Amino acid sequence: MARFDVVGIGNLNYDIIMLLDRFPEFHEKVNAREAFFGLGGAAANTISWLAHFGLKTGYIGAVGRDEIGNAHLEYFRSIGVDTGGIRVVDAPSGVAIAMIRGEDKRIVKYPGANLMKGVDFDYLARTRHVHLSSNPPETIEEVVAFASENGITVSLDIGEAALPKEIEEKVDYLMMNEDEYRRKFGSLDLSLSSARNLVVTLNGGGALVRDESGRISEVRGLSAEVVDSTGAGDSFDAGVIYGVLSGWSLEDAARLGMLLAYLTVQKVGARSAIVPLEEVIRRAGEVGLELPFNGR
Repeated sequence: MARFDVVGIGNLNYDIIMLLDRFPEFHEKVNAREAFFGLGGAAANTISWLAHFGLKTGYIGAVGRDEIGNAHLEYFRSIGVDTGGIRVVDAPSGVAIAMIRGEDKRIVKYPGANLMKGVDFDYLARTRHVHLSSNPPETIEEVVAFASENGITVSLDIGEAALPKEIEEKVDYLMMNEDEYRRKFGSLDLSLSSARNLVVTLNGGGALVRDESGRISEVRGLSAEVVDSTGAGDSFDAGVIYGVLSGWSLEDAARLGMLLAYLTVQKVGARSAIVPLEEVIRRAGEVGLELPFNGR
């Protein structure tokens, strides 16, 4: 049986993104300035980066018996992501529609088949790391407990989901944005989270990180003109995961995450900026970012 470096667990959506000069009024139609149609889903976006970086990846999720479901499976197979954990069910595949005007983003989601995903723990046992994003609390709790018992490290992009303290303290890498963290803990005091390592991305770029030893550092953001922020957090997660699995410090891993987010926001669509690792190394050099790629 093959072993994976990372298995992602989360939604699989079809994204429809429209860039607008203004939002429509009640019963009004407006034309979009630009539109993008493509595959999405938070954990799936992260896994797509990691597959392009050469890691052995798998995925747990669900799609419908439709063209969107087939497209997800074909895309993953084309980039080397194992699809053995993806259920094909009798429900429409998930869809996400985003209307974007500058920094203002409004999203409508139809979860569809995503509500029918189930975790195959035999499949999950074959990985050394699992990444979760956009999952119900019960799935998070079951997976984190299983991973902790089986020596599998966990990264969790928690969003607004509730997380019991006894589960939170078993999470190896908890990822949140600044607004989510403030709403959950009331301030940006990183000691309030019981996760082993913590990464909080900051508004405007950069991040605060607290490693397992309690050391806190700030990673400065890269300045970019934001075209579309869709998937930027997922890209950031991919950088962190690649870095820590490569033995980097959490601070260096967050710097790579910052670079991937920087590349992502300059394009429309969550996966439009995905490139192989060699191209990322080249782009790091262009912006003067020193990272320990294979000791280079």
